[in-house]
Amino acid sequence: MSPDPDPDLSALRAAAVHRLYTLEQSEQLTRTRITGVADAFGVDPRTVERWLANARANNGTYQPPGRTSFTLTPYMLDAIARWRGNATAAWKELRAEKHPVPSLPTFHRATNRALTPGMRAGLRGGEKARRAFDVAGERDRHHRNYAWETDHVEASVKVRVAGHIRKPWITFFIDCAASAICGLAITPQRPSREAVLVAIRDAVLIDEHHGPFGGIPTYLRVDGGKEFLCATVKEALGALGTEIIELPPFTPEGKPNVEAVNGAIKKTLFAGMPGYTHAPTLRGGKPVDPDQPLLPFEEFVRLVLEWVQRWNHENTLRGLNGQTPREAWDADPALIDTVTTEALHTYTLERHGRPLNISNGGVRWRKRNYIEDWMHGRVGEKVHLRYLPHHDHRVELYDPQTGRHLGHAVMAQQATPEQGLSLKRARARQADRLRTQLKKAEKNRNTRYAAATRPAPPIPLDAMPEEEALQHLRNLDGFDPAAEALPDLIQLPEPDAGLTLPINPNTPPPTDPKDQP
Repeated sequence: MSPDPDPDLSALRAAAVHRLYTLEQSEQLTRTRITGVADAFGVDPRTVERWLANARANNGTYQPPGRTSFTLTPYMLDAIARWRGNATAAWKELRAEKHPVPSLPTFHRATNRALTPGMRAGLRGGEKARRAFDVAGERDRHHRNYAWETDHVEASVKVRVAGHIRKPWITFFIDCAASAICGLAITPQRPSREAVLVAIRDAVLIDEHHGPFGGIPTYLRVDGGKEFLCATVKEALGALGTEIIELPPFTPEGKPNVEAVNGAIKKTLFAGMPGYTHAPTLRGGKPVDPDQPLLPFEEFVRLVLEWVQRWNHENTLRGLNGQTPREAWDADPALIDTVTTEALHTYTLERHGRPLNISNGGVRWRKRNYIEDWMHGRVGEKVHLRYLPHHDHRVELYDPQTGRHLGHAVMAQQATPEQGLSLKRARARQADRLRTQLKKAEKNRNTRYAAATRPAPPIPLDAMPEEEALQHLRNLDGFDPAAEALPDLIQLPEPDAGLTLPINPNTPPPTDPKDQP
């Protein structure tokens, strides 16, 4: 059994003095009561009288006087700020200037009272260091697809990209309710709006290639990066009905889910890869193994996708009560709004402003011609052009009136031999189709007649028989004989003599002749 805690003498003193004050107000206070309180606290009765005087000055509540302490002046605070939070250096400077200062320990205690740990860290390391002492609340997770978070993370790994050494970037889209990675895009260079559009497409789609996570989110939290706030991304998300929430820059606490994924992939994947940039080094910053083989970009992408699979299906999270993101996603009853692949393809492409004409050289855009076999016969028509940023080798063309997707087109200078052959075959098919139509028209123009053996008017070979012609006319007029027939107007035939007729129930029974008078 634990011993009882020591009594709080300050609270007991305040209660005892308040009792004496109450007795004094009711004129029942005696010297004996004052002496009894003094003996209980081991002080002189005159000390109790001073306590009682303190209570009279504070409306009956005893308030012990605080210790007088040294307080920093604004000039002293400026000195501490000049020395980047170094109180000792500031104290020495003030003392050298003959400024009245207390002892160094007293100066340190005054500094700790005047500046919070966060402010002292900020003076030493700036705003980033100060933020480490901030307190951030926790948002409600709501339901799946209520809110997503997105951000870029630079991989702390060097990989080989087409003979060059680079550090790739990853763009994540995270569902806040299940902490699931709905989509991502990996680029060898710093991502642009093209990577954001690709990641949006990967996150929204739900099929055998993209997994069960996805749909249309209600809100999307971004950190103010220009790639996330460009006109193309806003148009794509606006068409889906998603509202963009722009967070202040450098506020990782505003999107904790995506920051947790960024931190986890650095510690559990990048740290074990060759070319890890934060690996321990030797004296002078030299790497332990400077000749280690670096991963090719394709292998890096494969390992990242495998890690994402493990995060979504195997990793249990404390914030999900020990569930994996897949289990939390499947247990959520919220409905998922989806969009077709064709519509999403349109939304996530940037559109050229005005319609363009199809000419004999294809579609002219940015001083380049774009061609494809489906354009044959459409010279003079107008089309809307959409494209993926930084992918000028291919564009998508749409009907400007209906918005229907007509097909893609490739840059004429970069067309492959197969695409050139397909273009020639399409041209030949158009010529053959025209030639067939012309021959058929000429053949139908010359009326052919049947051969005759007796004198008679010439009979065209393509003439219809009478019954067939009448049926053709009925079909043109929408005439249906079965629907127009009226049974009352059709005379029924006489019954056959051998037919047994039904008995009429109203016919009187025959009588016996003997019964007649």
